[in-house]
Amino acid sequence: MTPRSRLLVLVAIAPGTIVSPQQPAVAQNFPDRPIRFIVPYPPGGSTDILARVVAPRMSETWGQPVIIDNRPGATGNIGCDLAAKASPDGYTIVVTSMSQAIGVSYFRKLPYDLVRDLQGVSLFSTQPNVLVAGPNLPVRSIQDVVALAKTKPGQLAYASAGNGSSQHLMGEFFKQTSKIDLIHVPYKGTGIAINDLIGGQIALMFSPLIQAIPQMKSGKMRALAVTSPKRVAAVSDIPTMIEAGVPGFDVVSWYGVHTGSKVPRATVEKINREINRILASPEVNDRLSGMGMDPAQLTPEQFNALTKSEVLRWARVIKASGITQE
Repeated sequence: MTPRSRLLVLVAIAPGTIVSPQQPAVAQNFPDRPIRFIVPYPPGGSTDILARVVAPRMSETWGQPVIIDNRPGATGNIGCDLAAKASPDGYTIVVTSMSQAIGVSYFRKLPYDLVRDLQGVSLFSTQPNVLVAGPNLPVRSIQDVVALAKTKPGQLAYASAGNGSSQHLMGEFFKQTSKIDLIHVPYKGTGIAINDLIGGQIALMFSPLIQAIPQMKSGKMRALAVTSPKRVAAVSDIPTMIEAGVPGFDVVSWYGVHTGSKVPRATVEKINREINRILASPEVNDRLSGMGMDPAQLTPEQFNALTKSEVLRWARVIKASGITQE
């Protein structure tokens, strides 16, 4: 089952958001002071872009500042740990992604437990990634990359947003399925990695589509294939990895919001309803869709179920690949 189809199944079978007609006073009064919105990566990445689309609209509705707090490092674990240990009142939320589900099995020891210490608030969107090459790399297709890598084993480098990130795992999966040897170079965020790709220091990377499209259109990087099972309307001329000759390569990233596990249920549901309202607005929906993202509205229960299923999926991939924390 593909990530996208799993998401659709969860939407179909999980119970809808149930709102009591008499919400506790703490939820009725929430928020009555600024909200801290942690982005566990540097400015300019997918998570940062999403947070900056949603935060001002939350502020407008609630009349309270929603302050973006970029806390990069350790593949998002520093920012997530801050959210997990924050006061359990809903005033600290954090953007999460598939990388956090991967990290549960990849890292030898984490300062927080994704499932135990955090709870899902709302999914933002799903998004395919795209394998891109630097402007000076002499390749035009996936098969060109495979052929070049086989003539230069261990010489081509691919970038990621950090050890244990979704981009790292996609690179390892590509190596396994294509039987090639690439060097992994971790960065502290996608934006920094893209700069080095454009500058010629790195040959390849799996980039979130939202960040790659502007550079692709300007000719600063070359798109080779998208990672989704179907082509993406925003870049319909780019083949999928499967079409390009990599069987079974189907990875769709997801982005969402978590908060501390002890935050009251009514508060979580209130934040969920506001985020889903924003995502459903034509302005935001069209903007995200135009960037290759697929806005998705889930209940907290559905998002928690998706998180747990992704933890299990990537645990299997990591075990099969044999990679460990570097």
